[in-house]
Amino acid sequence: MIQPRSIVQIADNSGAKLGRIFKVLGSSKKRTASIGELVVLSVQKAEPRKQVKKKDVLFGIVVRQKASFRRKDGTYMRFDENAVVILDNAKKEPLAGRVFGPIPREIGERGFQTIISKAPEVV
Repeated sequence: MIQPRSIVQIADNSGAKLGRIFKVLGSSKKRTASIGELVVLSVQKAEPRKQVKKKDVLFGIVVRQKASFRRKDGTYMRFDENAVVILDNAKKEPLAGRVFGPIPREIGERGFQTIISKAPEVV
């Protein structure tokens, strides 16, 4: 479960390294985000001369979380870190050309097939 003010890793090559969540999208009362949900984040640390800069405000989708989540077949799964892939604001497509690390198949079920196709491993 990722909530506002959580620090997350950025799992793509857009240039951002760390981000801080400041809004979980959904209803006005929604406080936590899990895998496959949209968030608004601010870039806290970024590489120089890349697409995004420090303090940029961007949309993202949660692709990994430390808290365990239950799949439909009854198994539980969790990751070592909280991670987000940055999305283009208008089209809801990934901003970067590559995605790093394992991506759960629930991301594809939520309609983000381009992230699945760019991922090195789908679990």
